[in-house]
Amino acid sequence: MLVTGKEILDHANKHNYAVGAFNVNNMEIVQAIIEAAEEMNAPVILQASQGAIKYAGIEYITALARVAASKVKVPVAIHLDHGTDFEQVMLCIRHGFTSVMIDGSRYELNKNIEITKKVVEVAHAVGVSVEAELGKIGGTEDDISVDEREATFTDPEEAKIFVDETKVDSLAIAVGTAHGVYKGEPKLDFDRIKAIKEKVGIPLVLHGSSGVPADAIERAVSLGINKINIDTDLRIAFTQAMKDYHREHPDNIDPRKVLGPAREAMKEVIKEKIALFGSAGRA
Repeated sequence: MLVTGKEILDHANKHNYAVGAFNVNNMEIVQAIIEAAEEMNAPVILQASQGAIKYAGIEYITALARVAASKVKVPVAIHLDHGTDFEQVMLCIRHGFTSVMIDGSRYELNKNIEITKKVVEVAHAVGVSVEAELGKIGGTEDDISVDEREATFTDPEEAKIFVDETKVDSLAIAVGTAHGVYKGEPKLDFDRIKAIKEKVGIPLVLHGSSGVPADAIERAVSLGINKINIDTDLRIAFTQAMKDYHREHPDNIDPRKVLGPAREAMKEVIKEKIALFGSAGRA
């Protein structure tokens, strides 16, 4: 069942749980996410980065997600992850995305507000929900790189100004996570999450969540995180399963026999995340 991101996240916000937003690049990843969500009776967000759209093509990404959503009764949103310009966001809206992210975090506050307001005005007019980002999350997401020196945590007072001015539906915040593989254990600023939630009240988003310890995720959710992005953990499961199969069957030339186990490995990771986030049985 295809719905907007706002429909999914407002319910999560009201009932104090988080929804998994899993990055998609191909059919097997979409299938793994949808099958896991259906088995767990959980709402889910299929999200595509600009890199995924460039790789697969927006028509393929949209078609795969729409077919998947049509086959299940659980709520499914199609979301643009880290849209960096107005044209990219409009392209996704025209192709049927039900949720978009405009990432103006590289700009100073007023410029970020200006860009986000423009997207919100158009997206809301056609029933599409909007996520924005305030603060700079470290690491690399496709072509977007922020090193440790540039990463800055989200200021609660600025978050209130930003949300009041833009009327954005959800807000990605920088509180200690990073995109990609962690070199050490991430340290989340839980007091900051709590303070931001108290100021803005809307669903908060945690990016760079792969590799964050389960207890830290649970505490972040209890303090107001309602959308949790997962990509790296799926990539690891996918590639490890492929490597294992090739090692055991070096003469195989059938892609289906390689991709099938990879899909199942991702599916198990997704089910674990859904249970951790508290969204199982919430559809």
